[in-house]
Amino acid sequence: MDIKRLAAYAPRLFFDKKEPFLPVRVGVSVIRRGEQSPSFRRRFEELAAEIDYVIEFAIYWDYDIQHLYELEHVWVYVDRDGEVANAEASFHGKYLKALLPDGSNLSGRTVSLYSQPGKHAFSPLPLLFELLPNARTVTDQGAGADGLTLPEWYRARDSYDDKTNDLVREYQQRYHRFAPSFEFVPYELAGQEGLFIPWKLLYEEIPDRIEAELATIRQTLAGLKEPLEG
Repeated sequence: MDIKRLAAYAPRLFFDKKEPFLPVRVGVSVIRRGEQSPSFRRRFEELAAEIDYVIEFAIYWDYDIQHLYELEHVWVYVDRDGEVANAEASFHGKYLKALLPDGSNLSGRTVSLYSQPGKHAFSPLPLLFELLPNARTVTDQGAGADGLTLPEWYRARDSYDDKTNDLVREYQQRYHRFAPSFEFVPYELAGQEGLFIPWKLLYEEIPDRIEAELATIRQTLAGLKEPLEG
């Protein structure tokens, strides 16, 4: 897999000026007609005749504002001439079209997408986030509400309990809650050395990242004497 060549198709992301979390890894896969996504519940049964393959960017954060572990996706459809013919992006477990009808958010091979403050769902239109009823409260009062969330494939799932969730919740409430500005600034994925790796390697790395974050959380909270208010 030529990671450098595939990374040239990575989206340009726009984050809220107050966003506390940025991507730490991007798992890359090439998907062809009839194949299953390795990291999202969808199969690419039918592709337009001109589509050669789909590049899946599985973008990993250590945190969403409500939980530890965060994986979002962008799919870039590449035609037989090597150009971008279509794109889609994840949105709270589903996915949206990532290209505007007039194509104005595509420059060369780069799709520009906005990331929901704290939650990281993607949209080509930032206004969509402000239409979500909890867009402001979820990053503040709702910080850490979900504790540790894990995918079905995660092999260490049974080793965590409600106490783990409570620790994550307290950590998020103490250190990461914020009020979004809905002012967005660009963030370039392409060109960051070491950010892009094959999905299989990211799959193997995620458990270690979760364990490292939990160790940091436990150590940080263990030194505190004042209880969390509220």
